[in-house]
Amino acid sequence: MAGVLPGDVLVAINGVEPRDVIEYRQLVDEANPVLELERAGLPLELQVQKASGAHLGVELSDAVFDGVTTCDNHCEFCFIYQLPKGLRRSLYVKDDDYRLSFLYGNFTTLTRFTEADLERVVAERLSPLYVSVHTTNPELRAAMLRNPRGAVSLRWLLALVEAGVVVHAQVVLVPGRNDAEELAATLVELALLVPGLASVGVVPYGVSRFSREQLRAHGPEEAREAIEIIEAYDARARRHGGPRAWASDELYLRAGAPMPPLEDYGDLPQLENGIGLTRAFEAEFEGRRSVWEVPGSGFFQAVDGSPALGYRAVRLRRRRSQGRGSAAVVTSTYGAMVLRPLLDRHGYGDVEVVGVANEFFGGNVAVAGLLAGADVARVLDEIHAERVLLPDVCLSNGVFLDGVHVEELDPRVEVVPTNGLALRRALKGVAH
Repeated sequence: MAGVLPGDVLVAINGVEPRDVIEYRQLVDEANPVLELERAGLPLELQVQKASGAHLGVELSDAVFDGVTTCDNHCEFCFIYQLPKGLRRSLYVKDDDYRLSFLYGNFTTLTRFTEADLERVVAERLSPLYVSVHTTNPELRAAMLRNPRGAVSLRWLLALVEAGVVVHAQVVLVPGRNDAEELAATLVELALLVPGLASVGVVPYGVSRFSREQLRAHGPEEAREAIEIIEAYDARARRHGGPRAWASDELYLRAGAPMPPLEDYGDLPQLENGIGLTRAFEAEFEGRRSVWEVPGSGFFQAVDGSPALGYRAVRLRRRRSQGRGSAAVVTSTYGAMVLRPLLDRHGYGDVEVVGVANEFFGGNVAVAGLLAGADVARVLDEIHAERVLLPDVCLSNGVFLDGVHVEELDPRVEVVPTNGLALRRALKGVAH
């Protein structure tokens, strides 16, 4: 727009060097902003003719320009430490940046949060934020984060909610560490942070075969006990007005327990954290509710100019529908546990659902977002359907986590957006 070309380097707006896309958006909100650019190493100045408040129409390559605030914790349960070598570099970046929390819903521990950060968040109303709490026990939190600041950094959580910033909290639940009585105590203490604390999501610890820790995954009975604690707390919170708390879908699947109905998840504030995802998928498949097609749904804030990162990353550019014909759905083992009964209820019994065991990561990794291309390729020869549907959540720009490109797979593979409505449309024409 207005002469800006791909590859131009933004230097300043109206003489001000923005720190990040948030400040950029405030500067270009003015009428007729003057952009200072570099093109092929040469300076260039452009004045854009536009009304105040109108979008500039430019997408930036980075969300922060002064460097991402990286995480200095060494959490015993961190999945990044469980990645093998050789994956794309971006997967190894541990961010703890409140700006990415606001923009994309990334969870921050607040161990690197400062007075200046608090002042900016409050002044610019950067809300909601997403905070990894894990436990309110100071000594235990420091031990789990392997950072002494973990014991005191939740003071920033209190400061945020007192300043009127909406916060959504997360607890990564580790058996024998922050579960059972510790979990119950954490939920009770978080209940005091009203009304600023809006929700608490509890997700289970994920273990890959590359882990060097002496931790383990939840067994079914432990998962059921955690769900009982969470649901008992949430029932009280609904009666007395405390922050809502939910167990992730993964905990229910591990426990073999029925998930709550969709209406129990409110406005789905932790959908991208795997909380309420199954019920939302079912509702979309059945045409009862649209979640993913609402602009701005999910975690991130729709800030003009924000690059398509994180949950907004481009999943695929090709592999459109091949038309009609017999179909199979390839997904994770957890995905298959959800899809098979859903398709059976709606007369799609002839559609094969293939739950792919994640041999690449191993351990208890069983979610669709961590499917590897090698594992998908391994099962394709056993599938005889004319069309093979694959959820796009396992791809980034058409590439799996293990570097396999979807174009390298069987040409029958069609990539489908990971929502119920898209799957229903993809199955249109399949006899049922």
